Amino acid sequence: MRRFYPLGLVLLALFEMANVYFIMPLPGSQRMRSLDVAYLLWSARWVVRGIAGTLLALGALALLRERASRRWWGLAPLTLLVGTLAWYVNGRMAADQIFRQPTAVRMASAAANEVALDRLVVGVVVNGEARAYPLQFIGYHHHLRDRVGGQDVLVTYCTVCRTGRVFSPFVGTEEQTFRLVGMDHFNAMLEDARTGSWWRQANGEAVVGPRKGTVLPEIPSRQVTLARWLSLYPASLIMQADSAFLSEYAKDYAYERGTSRKKLTGTDTSSWGEKSWVVGITIGTQSRAYDWNHLERTKAINDVLDGTPLVIALASDSLSFFAFERPSAAIRFRVEHDSLVTGEGHARRAYAFNGQGTSDTLTALVASQEFWHSWRTFQPATSRYPAASGTITVRTGARCCSRASSTALMASASSATRLVTTSSSTSAPRAAIAVSSSSSPSR
Repeated sequence: MRRFYPLGLVLLALFEMANVYFIMPLPGSQRMRSLDVAYLLWSARWVVRGIAGTLLALGALALLRERASRRWWGLAPLTLLVGTLAWYVNGRMAADQIFRQPTAVRMASAAANEVALDRLVVGVVVNGEARAYPLQFIGYHHHLRDRVGGQDVLVTYCTVCRTGRVFSPFVGTEEQTFRLVGMDHFNAMLEDARTGSWWRQANGEAVVGPRKGTVLPEIPSRQVTLARWLSLYPASLIMQADSAFLSEYAKDYAYERGTSRKKLTGTDTSSWGEKSWVVGITIGTQSRAYDWNHLERTKAINDVLDGTPLVIALASDSLSFFAFERPSAAIRFRVEHDSLVTGEGHARRAYAFNGQGTSDTLTALVASQEFWHSWRTFQPATSRYPAASGTITVRTGARCCSRASSTALMASASSATRLVTTSSSTSAPRAAIAVSSSSSPSR
């Protein structure tokens, strides 16, 4: 029975390595269809550890009875190694220990804000209250809970997919508490405390566990520069840095601007590369990815998806974009002075980027800026725009990235808004916009 001791050590070591391998971004793990295996291992973790512990106990008793001191000394290094491995993978490599939750979500008004105006934010408006969450912070935390307009919200962001989403943390009337458990196909995975189900960040769907197939309600959100957000919602509150995580927050703009070349979060400058940027839209039964480089060149894309005329517009900051339903296929939009414009002369109509015009309001569409590999993985039937095959490398020029230029941008955007609408700028869009807008100064 003394052989049970090394057998228990080997079983524990192999299990702990497998348990973390399939749910973390380790070589090869994210390209396998291994989610069910990962969930099975995680669900059975205490059973397997119990078996390994029983083997260790039986083996230790046998060694004690035999007074095999030499064998103890021989197994001591292996015991220390396996113990260290178990501690490391369950502590230092655990997703919720690497990316921890904020100690408190501290908000500030525009007057007291300390976040640079050219930073990208996930913005949300609920019941007339607007709040903005900088990618600089939520990119590290991955998810956080807050309360906006009297409603609980779950704000999420996955830097490896470049996806930002805001959900209601309720399934029916049951409030859910989540933790970051790892990732699958390079997308962050959350686990709910009630059932242990795993939820995909990219679409809020439970993909394994008792709640499989359940989808969290998505809350309308925009991802734009803070300057652009404040031009549309000047009374918005802005999330501030948590002093406990200052060393973890990104100091530079490499990720937000697309100049990073890191393996997991870097950007491809070409079109349709694994890490190329696309704008993804799903309407009805059809999904389509719009090439970001093409949007940079044209500033406005007019298209029809599943019978719905739409327009995607890029602001002058080359960072913020918006998607709306066109009133009809015959109406085509262009971008002028940070407004959507259609027609000429007396027939000319202009709309601010919140969709408001002088006499009507455009309906906002759900749109997301993602890495191409992410959109293609979770929307496998997607089409592409433009449909031409091959890749085109585009090097873009300098963008306005400083505080001073962002302040000027905010002022000009506010003026543009006043020119085209007399409605309140704090009204919420009529449909969800989940867009992670950012472009690079020199991608």
